[in-house]
Amino acid sequence: MLLCGRKHRNLYPFIPEIMKKKLFLLTTACVCMLTVVAQRADYRIIPLPKEVQLDSTQVFTLRSGMHVSYDANDMEVTRVAQFLQQWVAEQTGQELVLASSDDKAPVRLVLTPPANSKKKGKKGQQPAEPSPQQQEAYTIVVADGGVLLQAQKPVGLFRAAQTLRKSLPFISKSSNANPPSAVELPYVRISDQPRFAYRGVLLDCGRHFFSVDFIKQYLDVMALHGCNQFHWHLTEDQGWRFEVKAMPQLALKGSIRKQTVIGPGNSGIYDGQPYGGYYTQDECRELVRYAAERYINIVPEIDLPGHMQSALHVYPELGCTGGPYPVRTYWGVSREVLCGGNPETLGFLSTVLGELCDVFPSKFIHIGGDECPKDRWRECPKCQAKIQELGLKDDGKHSAENQLQTYINHEVETFLKSRGRDLIGWDEILAGGLTEGAVVMSWRGTKGGVEAAKQHHRVIMSPNVYSYIDHPQLKDLGKQPRTTDSYIVSASKIYSFEPVLPDELTPEEQTNILGVQTNLWTEHVAFPEHAFYQLLPRLGAMSEVQWCLPEQKDFEDFSRRLPRLKKLYDLLGVPYCRQLE
Repeated sequence: MLLCGRKHRNLYPFIPEIMKKKLFLLTTACVCMLTVVAQRADYRIIPLPKEVQLDSTQVFTLRSGMHVSYDANDMEVTRVAQFLQQWVAEQTGQELVLASSDDKAPVRLVLTPPANSKKKGKKGQQPAEPSPQQQEAYTIVVADGGVLLQAQKPVGLFRAAQTLRKSLPFISKSSNANPPSAVELPYVRISDQPRFAYRGVLLDCGRHFFSVDFIKQYLDVMALHGCNQFHWHLTEDQGWRFEVKAMPQLALKGSIRKQTVIGPGNSGIYDGQPYGGYYTQDECRELVRYAAERYINIVPEIDLPGHMQSALHVYPELGCTGGPYPVRTYWGVSREVLCGGNPETLGFLSTVLGELCDVFPSKFIHIGGDECPKDRWRECPKCQAKIQELGLKDDGKHSAENQLQTYINHEVETFLKSRGRDLIGWDEILAGGLTEGAVVMSWRGTKGGVEAAKQHHRVIMSPNVYSYIDHPQLKDLGKQPRTTDSYIVSASKIYSFEPVLPDELTPEEQTNILGVQTNLWTEHVAFPEHAFYQLLPRLGAMSEVQWCLPEQKDFEDFSRRLPRLKKLYDLLGVPYCRQLE
């Protein structure tokens, strides 16, 4: 060994040739031993767990060939074990072995029912079901016995596996170095659960169509950040993307626009190229399955009664003027909406929403309800006749036309209730008086959400100045792709958002805030690479708003933890903005 040192190099010429060869092999082995060393895990991840009790003086060594035990009779737990095995191999090169029957395995996935699950409630009642957040709760214990992932529900084990995944070191596949012989996990006890039950991300596929494969990748990135609701915006003036089997022409014709405006805003310059695409019901069901395996619910949106020009193109009789209504080729709000007084309108909506419910098992169905101009309704004999029939009058707070939209919303809500579903709408659904049981998604700031919460309605906060990631994330517009540039939504701006507004809502009213959502609208986002650039790393900032308690949040600390998450973006092969503001 000493002959490897600098001071003994002058002895090298006097060593016999055979000894030189042996010495070379020994020296090479020494170098390999120095490069193939255990790398250490780091539990400072995004989003930050609720409680981390670390003992960095002791480590458990994870090596290839170690067993992972789990309940093979539980399909969900089995899938989590398979995910964990895959992630460890991809990230560290360590090949764990699934061995469901090994109770002494060094890596264990264990479901533990809540302590009161065997206790009867009052008068023999069953104990209350854990809250959604409690169902996602988990613990990770790393000690001398190995690694224990424990939760009440499989979803909690999935969150635990994601936390372990994000804590592991990264081995670059591009280097020629051998993977480490082991991975060191410092002793730790992690106790965690999310702050909010609803942690959503929207993707607008109405303006631009994205492939099923891309959406799967989008869902994978959501799961990495602990998100559990994929809000899928399926219809727009510029394209109808959902197959309705009872009305096949709706998607065949309504999905295609003749051309698309290009450049910033509505420049008046067009590409001259037909554009289209829609999702079959089988493709939608495949995405529902894929999302569910990652504990993500797909919330489908059919925007009504506005944003319907693509449907009116196929069924012009459902409009107030009879058309013609071309599928829109430029952006902005169209005054061409479904006729509120036409009795066929509700039949059309029942057919569409009925098939939507057949495909999507989501408890929530989003009906949009935003940006529905009433110009046509004020002039339409059918709409005015319906207003008179219902006895609707301007009461100084709500116009008769706004109340007509509330009537449509109520009819749709009644239909959805008959299918066991809850209606979500953008905050415009407040304009004509809120229907009972509706969930409000507040996008025009937080005012609508505060108003709805005070009325004891459930609220999802999604204010545009904090949540609309179609806007630039950097002050220097020249350093990023061109998109909607009316204001900046930086990662630090997102991170500063506090959704429950303690200065405006009482503690009781704050419990009506279900969660938070970030939205990727795609008027100016046409390609997958651009979509991921707009999403990342801002979703990391939003994930801590959704997951962490306010006292945990510290943007400077978030910035120091972000490079590890970016390594996972690189591993997944997704583009992202490399600058942070």
